[in-house]
Amino acid sequence: MSDKVFPSTKPANTTAAAATNGTGGTTATTNGGPTKANLYNPTSRPPYRRPSYNRRQYHRPRRNICCRCCFWSILILLIIALLASIAGIVLYVMYRPHRPSFSIPSLRVHRLNLTTSADSSSSHVSTLFNFTLSSKNPNSHISFFYDPFAVSCISSTSGVFMGNGTIPAFVSNGKNLTTFRAVIVSTFQDLDADSVNGLRSDLKKKGGVPLKLELDTRVKVKLDGLKSKKVGIRVTCEGIKADPPTGKSPALANTSGAKCKVDLRIKIWKWTF
Repeated sequence: MSDKVFPSTKPANTTAAAATNGTGGTTATTNGGPTKANLYNPTSRPPYRRPSYNRRQYHRPRRNICCRCCFWSILILLIIALLASIAGIVLYVMYRPHRPSFSIPSLRVHRLNLTTSADSSSSHVSTLFNFTLSSKNPNSHISFFYDPFAVSCISSTSGVFMGNGTIPAFVSNGKNLTTFRAVIVSTFQDLDADSVNGLRSDLKKKGGVPLKLELDTRVKVKLDGLKSKKVGIRVTCEGIKADPPTGKSPALANTSGAKCKVDLRIKIWKWTF
């Protein structure tokens, strides 16, 4: 009985042939054919690559902090402004504040002289006015504390300085009318040619010399238990017409058309508005 020979189910052994080339590489051969040469050089190193980063990502935390600070600062300022506006509206509705009013009931001219030297080299003006100032507080719950007033008198048309004076400090309580008498005087004040010509033109006017009074002071406001800081104000009274006196008796100026207005005087460093 003859033996039967069966083929093996295992694949044929892989035959690897390595051939060394001049560079020290080896070539591997498999059943499918030769593969790519595996080269290795122990002296070569991979090139250094600097790690890259995004500048936007690097600066983003700092920018976020600045944006948050600006946002919260603006929001806080808006809230403070809103609260101040609400408080102002509430105070206005409760107290209805009004500005104080001023008036000039009378002004007497004791002296108003324009003299020129014999050789016409110099000219000067000499004045003496006596006037009455009335201050009225129309508010019920508001009081005004006035510092002394500095009074200046000038010609409305020519701008010639006619004299100055003072009014003492006083307190004007609610619904109160305060009256003062004051003196404006100027003794032998020298004038230039333009001022002399302007004042002579005013003296020839039929209605009299138009005068303007400026009263500067500082005032503090008290609202029940609240007190404000002192602020500067200027009271300007215009529409006064004065004639020089004839004889020894003073001349009564026309104050029927006099009107006074009150303006705030805000001083920032060297400038006053």
